[in-house]
Amino acid sequence: MCEQHHAARHILCPQCDLLVALPHLEHRHKAACPRCGTTLTTAWDAPRQRPTAYALSALFMLLLSNLFPFVNMNVAGVSSEIELLEIPNVLFSEDYASLGTFFIVFVQLVPAFCLVTILLLVNQVRMPRSLQIHLATILFRLKSWGMAEIFLAGVLVSFVKLMAYGDIGIGSSFIPWCLFCVLQLRAFQCVDRRWLWDDIAPMPHLPVPMKVGVSGLRQGLRSCPCCTAILPADQLECTRCHTMAHPRRKNSLQWTMALLITSFILYLPANLLPIMITDLLGDKMPSTIMAGVILLWSEGSYPVAGVIFIASIMVPTLKMISIAWLCWDANGHGKRDCERMHLIYEVVEFVGRWSMIDVFVIAVLSALVRMGGLMNIYPDIGALMFALVVIMTMFSAMTFDPRLTWDREPEPGHEESYKHGN
Repeated sequence: MCEQHHAARHILCPQCDLLVALPHLEHRHKAACPRCGTTLTTAWDAPRQRPTAYALSALFMLLLSNLFPFVNMNVAGVSSEIELLEIPNVLFSEDYASLGTFFIVFVQLVPAFCLVTILLLVNQVRMPRSLQIHLATILFRLKSWGMAEIFLAGVLVSFVKLMAYGDIGIGSSFIPWCLFCVLQLRAFQCVDRRWLWDDIAPMPHLPVPMKVGVSGLRQGLRSCPCCTAILPADQLECTRCHTMAHPRRKNSLQWTMALLITSFILYLPANLLPIMITDLLGDKMPSTIMAGVILLWSEGSYPVAGVIFIASIMVPTLKMISIAWLCWDANGHGKRDCERMHLIYEVVEFVGRWSMIDVFVIAVLSALVRMGGLMNIYPDIGALMFALVVIMTMFSAMTFDPRLTWDREPEPGHEESYKHGN
């Protein structure tokens, strides 16, 4: 069925490129793609007040988290206490400025910047249109790089590792940090990309007939990867956000495989080299990722050993295998099982950054365990290698274009999107 385009009613699915007619949504309902199930847009009640309240509360909790002691440890009468900002300072002092930078950027700066940007954009603070566009573009590109909640998981794992050596306690800023993690995730969830961009600038008008249930590529259309605007396929620059793009990501498979091979090359030394050194009464004991898992298992910490093994060993390995499989399938091989490949892609996108848990565990241990001649923990080169593996695999997943998988699928003929209650 051919229809005239109305910006508020149509969208090209960013995952499978199907043209979908958006239904009228009640509050707290979302529209999902009928072919791949990707959430296309969500109708939040109080779309300005809700993210504003969450973002302001999260920023306040972040401030409190950095003002007071975070965690403490007592071993044989010798105590150690750290604040959050001491963690990167210790890493810098140990000549691991890269790990300290990762902590500052991923755990503190990226979430704080995204929350401030949400406040500015959803409340329509007066600023030049070009600045609004730049802020919105950066917001949606950086959002997945915030790792505050992953750091919190790393802290909890650190507690279990250190309980064998002494008493562990939480400081005044620990609870505010937990609240910050929850509130910032909620603030991101309540900001709908399509609604926010429509708030900044109207959707470009496209006065051509379009067929719902058919992919954009087969109609000579493309979706802007930044603001979701529907554009002619041969138009490289979006007239709303000025993002340059092609109907499919240029050289997507080549870039993905290049980054994947780089990840694999780094993965070998990341597992063979020590990630930290424990200095106990002058006896220095290097530890690899697998050695840490074995130690936790031998001490009876089975759940934590399982978490570290899954996050640091299984997830990176399976992620690299999965990305290679996705590229192989998108290149024309396989059984055209698009739904299964899409599920694999979604899992890869979701779990990839959680492998950073082990890096944050080392950061916490290195900052907290500073007890003179009694006991000290230092980061080692394997931690940097492993952090680079996680980052490279994240980049490789981002450069892969999931629409290539669905380009092999016959058109399903769906014309309506599903509505799901949140």
